[in-house]
Amino acid sequence: MAELLEVGRLRLVEVAPPVTPAEARTAMDREWDTAVLANPALFDGPVAVCAGLSRETPDTLLISWSRATYRYFALRRVPGATALRSLFVSIMQPTEDGRVLVGRMSASTAAPGRWQFPGGSVEPPTGDEPLDEHALRRHAAVELAEETGVGLPAADLTRCLVTHGEDGQVGVHYLAPPLPAPLLHERFEALVAAETARGRVPEFDRIALVGSPAELPDLAGPHVAYLEPVVRWTSRRVGS
Repeated sequence: MAELLEVGRLRLVEVAPPVTPAEARTAMDREWDTAVLANPALFDGPVAVCAGLSRETPDTLLISWSRATYRYFALRRVPGATALRSLFVSIMQPTEDGRVLVGRMSASTAAPGRWQFPGGSVEPPTGDEPLDEHALRRHAAVELAEETGVGLPAADLTRCLVTHGEDGQVGVHYLAPPLPAPLLHERFEALVAAETARGRVPEFDRIALVGSPAELPDLAGPHVAYLEPVVRWTSRRVGS
């Protein structure tokens, strides 16, 4: 399960990355190499990880973050190691009748078959660019376009929730303006066709539109921990 937090402001502060002991790092590299052999599409790119979450004021949430690469998530499979916690964004894309779009991760991803909202891990900024609310919103808009084919200006996305999972992972969730259901299917089908023509596998292999948590068991396969509570929250606010 995941704790749902509604706050007026986020403040993100970069901190030094945690030190990984040599023995744990060796085991991590071994786990990562095994994962890459099983799925060569995995990429050890830069990623921002959550180092801490706290209430700075009643209306302000402080997120501490560090720089790492994706291989550090392999620490989750190393017994006794302190695993790094994800910091991610997701987007609730509603239809005009109050349902929301969810997608199933394809076989080429790190979580094949898993149902979730469009979104992904946050990447650290380059140069002097800050990691702030504007950067998170821009990243969310990119994820929505890349995974569903729905292109929206970042300014059209409204932050509505922060989730804190039992495993410490932190998600920043945005609400997009409602769109007609046929248009969402049309955009996704066009994206799949374009990616296939380029010889690439789309991140989602299918999408579905759900109106309440009662419909989630119809989606065969694992679900991210935050899916049920966020669908419940969304259905109460955008449902018909």
